[in-house]
Amino acid sequence: MGIFDALNTSVGGLQAQSFALQNISGNIANAQTTGFKGINTSFVDLVPEATNPDRQISGGVTAYARQTVSSQGTVSASTVSTFMAINGDGFFSVQKSSGTVDNTPIFTGVTDYTRRGDFQVNANGNLVNGAGYFLMGVPVDSKTGNPLGNVPQVLQFQNSFVPAQATTTIQYGLNLPATPVTAAASTAAAGTITAAGGLDATVFSVNPTVAGTGTVVGNDATLFQNQSISGGAVTAYDASGTPVNLQLRWAKTDSAALGGSHIDNWELFYQKDPAATGTQVAWVNAGTDFKFGSNGKLTAPTSPSITLTGVAVGGQTLGNVSVSIGASGLTQYATTGGTATINEISQNGYPAGQLQSVAISNSGLVIGTFSNGQNIDLAAVTLSHFNGTNYLKALDGGAYAVTDQSGQAIAGASGSISGSSLEGSNTDIADEFTKLIVTQQAYSANTKVITTANSMVQDLLNVLR
Repeated sequence: MGIFDALNTSVGGLQAQSFALQNISGNIANAQTTGFKGINTSFVDLVPEATNPDRQISGGVTAYARQTVSSQGTVSASTVSTFMAINGDGFFSVQKSSGTVDNTPIFTGVTDYTRRGDFQVNANGNLVNGAGYFLMGVPVDSKTGNPLGNVPQVLQFQNSFVPAQATTTIQYGLNLPATPVTAAASTAAAGTITAAGGLDATVFSVNPTVAGTGTVVGNDATLFQNQSISGGAVTAYDASGTPVNLQLRWAKTDSAALGGSHIDNWELFYQKDPAATGTQVAWVNAGTDFKFGSNGKLTAPTSPSITLTGVAVGGQTLGNVSVSIGASGLTQYATTGGTATINEISQNGYPAGQLQSVAISNSGLVIGTFSNGQNIDLAAVTLSHFNGTNYLKALDGGAYAVTDQSGQAIAGASGSISGSSLEGSNTDIADEFTKLIVTQQAYSANTKVITTANSMVQDLLNVLR
């Protein structure tokens, strides 16, 4: 019966090589498919039972699929800000829409996994990849950046708003001139603080140099501006997001060069009412004496910040505002122009804004760009891994389903996310062509065996005649 066994074995060989050819053709066809993982063929020999090893013969063959899910494709850069790729181990959590209700997608709640990262925002604000899978992640608090829970959900960012944030802190750094040049300096009597570019409190109707209580009234506004220098301006925001133009000015009130207290002393003012007249308060003393040593460095205050209490400008209330000057934010070095050199002036408030676009960072955060110019973290993209990665069940569109052999998804992965990138197919065309040639030869050889066995059967039949 060996001839007939040979026929059966060769047919099995043809089937196995056909299975291999199908895998090779699929791998080649998906050589340019984003995130595609090729399927190789594993051949397994089938040995017929034999009671005596000396009578054991070579058996047939069968073919099985061998997944290459754990083999990474080439990661390349992209110009699309919502594309992302995984470097190393891990999968994106995704769900497939089972339909729509009122143009809103509905989901079955079954989570699948993919490495296909060509996600883009659709009309409903979901991040959907090229195969129609919806990205899942964990929303984060827009104020603190902390995750809101730990269970991934389908992400949606449509018409997101960020509320206004009142200004609470101003980052401020500048160099004050050792000899300020003011409008009143050239006409003042020699040897006076005014001639040295400073402010003479005795000529004001209300003493503005008393830190904490000093003010400049409307009647003295012009006089004050002539004896002080600009400290810059910053647009702050109140609790409703209304912009407030916060003007700052500096006045030098004592100078070591004039033999005063041997300390160069400055006062900081902010404008309370630009339209103040008469006894209405126009400028308010910040409430701190700023003292500098002969080396131009700040000696007091020693705190890295001061607080402007109850700030209000033109009827708009800001409340308490902290002015952070850092360890070396304020200096007093000589300058040729006699004006303040502002190194930094910024604040932490902003008006309400609407989401304009989203992007994926290299840390896997979905960052929203809002109409108020703020970039705010909206969600964190979660990664999962499996103990039996190559035992996942492949689905259409480069997604995978959990099987008993793969085990359940484990939150977290050793891989990292690269924003504005895509992982390509892991198919090696040259390798697949080599397999194609070998498969063709093996298939042809099996047909030769069938032809030979058939000829031998014919010879046997001819003997019987």
